[in-house]
Amino acid sequence: MIDTGDTAPALDLDTDAGGRASLAGKPSVVYFYPKDDTSGCTKEAQEFTVLAADFARAGVQVIGVSKDSVASHGKFRAKYDLGVTLAADPDGVACAAWGVWVEKSMYGRKYMGIERATFLVDAGGKVVRAWHKVKVPGHAAEVLAAAKGL
Repeated sequence: MIDTGDTAPALDLDTDAGGRASLAGKPSVVYFYPKDDTSGCTKEAQEFTVLAADFARAGVQVIGVSKDSVASHGKFRAKYDLGVTLAADPDGVACAAWGVWVEKSMYGRKYMGIERATFLVDAGGKVVRAWHKVKVPGHAAEVLAAAKGL
């Protein structure tokens, strides 16, 4: 599991906009979420979108990552007019490297899935703050407050 003080794993993923998402020496928020177009994931993406201009003014890029495809991300972005980069990790390599591919449990059934987690990474690639098992309401604002300290 990646935590505060660790070196961030490499990130180089396709985005729904046809580009690549990477840390590239920039302060970054990387948030991992389970699935496009589900209630919690939609709310989280919307909260980051509302604050996107504030993150940009702070010089921090925001990247949302899930195992959904680029096409799924594109539909998700269009449906909710999302303003953050969405990166596709269909084979789960980034999820595994960042330690968010974990065993979960629902109604007594165990399965593997993405733990909702967010990482604030400085320009040097160090994880300045890590949030695990994120609760969505107010989370983006909390991340923004931490990002302004970079």
